[in-house]
Amino acid sequence: MESMNRQGGLTAVREDIARACRDARRDPATVTLVAVSKTFGADAIEPVIAAGQRVFGENRVQEAQAKWPALRAGRSDLELRLIGPLQTNKVRDAVALFDVIETVDRESLAAALAREYGRGARRLRCLVQVNTGEEPQKAGIAPAEADGFIARCRDVHGLPIVGLMCIPPVDDDPALHFALLRTLAERHGLAVLSMGMSADFELAIRFGASHVRVGTAIFGARG
Repeated sequence: MESMNRQGGLTAVREDIARACRDARRDPATVTLVAVSKTFGADAIEPVIAAGQRVFGENRVQEAQAKWPALRAGRSDLELRLIGPLQTNKVRDAVALFDVIETVDRESLAAALAREYGRGARRLRCLVQVNTGEEPQKAGIAPAEADGFIARCRDVHGLPIVGLMCIPPVDDDPALHFALLRTLAERHGLAVLSMGMSADFELAIRFGASHVRVGTAIFGARG
């Protein structure tokens, strides 16, 4: 029954994305659904893979290490994105496991990724996480520092920065944050905008999201 619920949730989210794209006069193919599988085990993820979902997001390196190698065995078409904070001492593990790092947010992390790539490791695509609400408890570079940081990530550290990511404050109008992230991305010629979650991904699509991160609407409430 839970498997059917998750597959039904996935179908409903896909339909919502398609409708939001129509309303925004966008091609649904320009929006990628990232199924956020953090805290859920392989038994919950398998039905979603079986229903055709191929892009997943995880928050913690250690948790992902425990379940994704087995899930990916024989499935070369799956993509795994790190959407949670990355500690510098976990960079090597993250680069070995993930395909995209969405949370580059400080100089020490950019330097650690550059060192790992310099050793001949896989060069993962990277997004800079912007703390659009300037919340002290939340990861991400402050908007006022983002221009310089993006430039240093590219020019000093040589990172393949392809886009930006944000998590708006819970009590704010997310539209303001999505608009800010879009403006910043346009200024730097970045095509990837990872923004929008279960409660606001349709609005994010209207503001140009290329990737929406949806967990609860697919997997259900977390324990």
